[in-house]
Amino acid sequence: MGCDEARRSFHRRIGACLLFLLLNASLMPAIAGGIETLRAEIQPGEEQLLLAAEFRIELGARLEEAVTRGVPLNFTLEYELTRPRWYWTPEVLASGTLSYRLSFSALTRQYRVSIGSLHRSFTTLAEALQVIARVAALPVAERIAFKPGETYAAAVRLTLDRSQLPKPFQVDALANRDWHAESKVHRWQFALPEGRP
Repeated sequence: MGCDEARRSFHRRIGACLLFLLLNASLMPAIAGGIETLRAEIQPGEEQLLLAAEFRIELGARLEEAVTRGVPLNFTLEYELTRPRWYWTPEVLASGTLSYRLSFSALTRQYRVSIGSLHRSFTTLAEALQVIARVAALPVAERIAFKPGETYAAAVRLTLDRSQLPKPFQVDALANRDWHAESKVHRWQFALPEGRP
């Protein structure tokens, strides 16, 4: 086989591969979702420290389809406030979680977000996700435990709680990234202002 013929054969195989990929694009897996932390801060309240945070939530095609077919999705917001120590691991001063449940009612055609015993309904998925994505003034610690002017560290993240999925989906989620949606742990430092606000 000459060089020209080998080159033509190679180009034909490449062209066939590209054609195969284009024709079968619908069979390729959907892009997985994700969660990104856009901002997070600790604000001093009168008696408590308050967490304000905002996330960008992209469920991806698989999770969107699941929730619209009646599979509830549970999200967990985790936070931690620590005092750095040069001689040891940081001292944890406050930590906690806040849980959200996102569901869809085929009867009312509405999405529902539950936080504990509180529920709100929305006509679109985007509106429902906005509630989960924004934390306005969540009390996270007693202000008296923090000294003004001293530097502290904070960390926050929002994740899809895959352990709350129905069992068949939990098994699929072990190997399938389409069922994963979580932010990286977002860390920052803060200090309370001298004196009361």
